[in-house]
Amino acid sequence: MHIYANPKRFLGIAKWLTPLLFWSGLALSAAAVAWGLFMVPPDRLMGESVRILFIHVPAAWLGMGGWAGIAISSVMLLIWKHPLAGISARAIAVPGMVFTAICLATGSIWGRPTWGTWWVWDGRLTSMLVLLFLYAGYIALVQATTREGGSPRIAAIFGLVGAVNIPIINRSVVWWNSLHQPPSITAGKSAIDGVFLVPLLAAVVGFSLLFGAIVLMRMRAIIAEAQVEARLKRRALDDDPPRAAPSGEPAMGGA
Repeated sequence: MHIYANPKRFLGIAKWLTPLLFWSGLALSAAAVAWGLFMVPPDRLMGESVRILFIHVPAAWLGMGGWAGIAISSVMLLIWKHPLAGISARAIAVPGMVFTAICLATGSIWGRPTWGTWWVWDGRLTSMLVLLFLYAGYIALVQATTREGGSPRIAAIFGLVGAVNIPIINRSVVWWNSLHQPPSITAGKSAIDGVFLVPLLAAVVGFSLLFGAIVLMRMRAIIAEAQVEARLKRRALDDDPPRAAPSGEPAMGGA
């Protein structure tokens, strides 16, 4: 892992990997969403509203997966002190929060015709809303520590503590009786018909590739910003004129 923690080596890999992930993810997700919106038949129970599945499920997956990425990066920062660990966590936070918001919005749109209400305080929806607030808190904490020169370990600890919510989201429909349906895809089996499952999996993979490309873009931007800031500080030090010596003392550089 230490091989890829070097910023210069990382930037060399990210330079060609970013467009590869972006364009392949864009093509696959666009094809999968078009397939789900226009080609699959209506569901027997949910009717046409089933089509939002192809956006809602990938968004939910990436909302949870994003925080899992923050937790892994936090572990790397706290234990192995990888120089890119904090940067990767910062880069994941914003797209993770966006996909979590998309999940909640599409879930509400889906719930209105299916459940007869835009929102219910059941375990799955509430824990997903908590995840949105965790993302907002993490972003605010990172911005505050960066601005005030605080330790990145503070945000890393927050990232690990917040990871407790991920298994709660995953198991909420099993632990508590609610309107939300139980897990449709489990290890080795699926309750979703193949006509819906294939484009759904394609959408998950496509959006995941896009998510990876966005994270790499943000990491490169954060590194570039840090490099520009470091150059400006060095230039300011070089251009700083020597201070005048107090009265009665020789000037700096004098005999």
